[in-house]
Amino acid sequence: MLELSLACQNTDRTRALFDGRVTVDGCRLNLITGPAEELFQRAFRHEEFDISELSLSTHLLTTARGQSRYIGVPAFVSRSFRHSAIYIRTDRGIDTPADLRGRRIGVPDFQQTAGVWVRGMLAEEYGVNTADAVWVTGGLEQRGRQVRMPLELPPQIRVEAAPADQTLAAMLADGELDAIVSPRAPSCFGRQATVARLFPDYRAAEEAYYAKCGVFPPMHLIGIRRSLAHAHPWLPVNVYAAFVKAKALAMADLAIVDTLRVTHPWITSEIERVRALMGDDYWRYGVAENRTELEALLRYAQADGLIREPVALEALFAKTTFDGFNF
Repeated sequence: MLELSLACQNTDRTRALFDGRVTVDGCRLNLITGPAEELFQRAFRHEEFDISELSLSTHLLTTARGQSRYIGVPAFVSRSFRHSAIYIRTDRGIDTPADLRGRRIGVPDFQQTAGVWVRGMLAEEYGVNTADAVWVTGGLEQRGRQVRMPLELPPQIRVEAAPADQTLAAMLADGELDAIVSPRAPSCFGRQATVARLFPDYRAAEEAYYAKCGVFPPMHLIGIRRSLAHAHPWLPVNVYAAFVKAKALAMADLAIVDTLRVTHPWITSEIERVRALMGDDYWRYGVAENRTELEALLRYAQADGLIREPVALEALFAKTTFDGFNF
């Protein structure tokens, strides 16, 4: 029996691991939770955990550089459409995505997965390329935030650091930025009339995007120390199976209608609406099931100058997790 640490956010998709309804066969787990950014830093900088939730884009970059200490398991525990993540100044004539050309746009990290997806979507759907704007990196609400990892970008990609005494939210509020891309809303949003979302009806925009492209962007995956996966070839499949089972329990809870398990009076209607658009298995795990999304992210990362050439999916994920299973 292996004794391993597992670090991930406690969500409905992972909760069964925390409450003991699901275990990883052959393992006794020490479970750690916390904010995603904290877990990522501890995993990527210090390799603190045996199994960890990871940023998909940072895993891609470290793998491309031959620096990844983790091998991926295709359990995409965080996914999100990102039309809602674009915040703009309303006094700058920004009415459509095309109006972002020539603007100064804040983003916490240039390689942040949400930012990669937004820039790729802007390029492929609206013709606004990464080189068409200036990207300013820094803490959304934290002064002096350091970049997660150094980048060497092509000269046409313009990235600047925010002043050490500034936050991106304050710069947007003061008009020093024209827009921000962030998974979290800046503190000035909802308080200042000159700050709004680029897509006010973002759900309609995101549903139209899925109907056209069939893409539900994955943000995070699960990683296992490469040394552990090499020493115990059975481990990646067992970890993958555990996350698949945990997600299945979460999906089953959503289907219970006699006593609602989610604090939302119309959750049943919501799930029916999502399934009508995206199918029953709308939160897909697996490499083959997410090939469209993964290949899109590779294109976007290369267009951003984050990677110089495509990275094989076989380099990103444990070989045994490519097989089809019925858990």
